[in-house]
Amino acid sequence: MKSQNTPFEGGPMDGRVLPILLGPTGHPPKVYEIPVPDPDGGPPTVLVYRREPAGYSKRLGLQTGWKYAFDPTGRRDRLRWPWSKPQPPAPGD
Repeated sequence: MKSQNTPFEGGPMDGRVLPILLGPTGHPPKVYEIPVPDPDGGPPTVLVYRREPAGYSKRLGLQTGWKYAFDPTGRRDRLRWPWSKPQPPAPGD
């Protein structure tokens, strides 16, 4: 499997670069979740990062790579099929 060193922006992982496995299309996953164990033994906290373009070339405007940006809401996008039930609102919305 191929991997790509991908930078993280925002949140606790800000400034770190991790090797991320690429999918069959050669792109990293759209959402990257990092479980952080609770020191008191409770359920782990899950940090959610979303894939964004890292930048564009000057001459042709081609994308130069990917980066992950921190998503403070921590929500995962679900597939929305026509026959699916509507997603309930998150607490606090």
